[in-house]
Amino acid sequence: MAFQTYSLFVLSVIMISFGHVENRLNLLQLQNDIDKLKADFNSSHSDVADGGPIFTERLSGWTERNEKRIILSQIISMYLKMLENTDRSKAHVRNISEELYTLKESLSDGSKKIEDLKDLTKLQMSDLKIQRKAVNELFSVLQKLGDTSSSHKRKRRQFQRMCKC
Repeated sequence: MAFQTYSLFVLSVIMISFGHVENRLNLLQLQNDIDKLKADFNSSHSDVADGGPIFTERLSGWTERNEKRIILSQIISMYLKMLENTDRSKAHVRNISEELYTLKESLSDGSKKIEDLKDLTKLQMSDLKIQRKAVNELFSVLQKLGDTSSSHKRKRRQFQRMCKC
């Protein structure tokens, strides 16, 4: 039962957050399709609750809209990967996949950002050439970090002036 709620919750959060709750999307139909998918995967099995949720727990730490786009694009990709190995002749699998593909397209900037992060983790920081390049870019990186933090401070000051708290 808990997993059933998580699946619908994750998809609903994604769709509502990014404006995909329109006439073309029938959440009741999607819920029905997800219920059929749950039956396909036997998601009421007792081991589903072991270890807690796999996606919804991670969403709580991502608060900014652009941050959420990054993690949600990755979550959508994982759902799509999971559905690649299911019976695509079933209408409910096709419907869910189509919605997920639509969402993935709308979150494409998040996918690009994930690729950037993955590429960063692959950098060989023990390589002397990489180290030289990194040192040459250090001041620019720190400037960008300063720009980002001063922009947040400015927004906070503006909010405090507007707010009569």
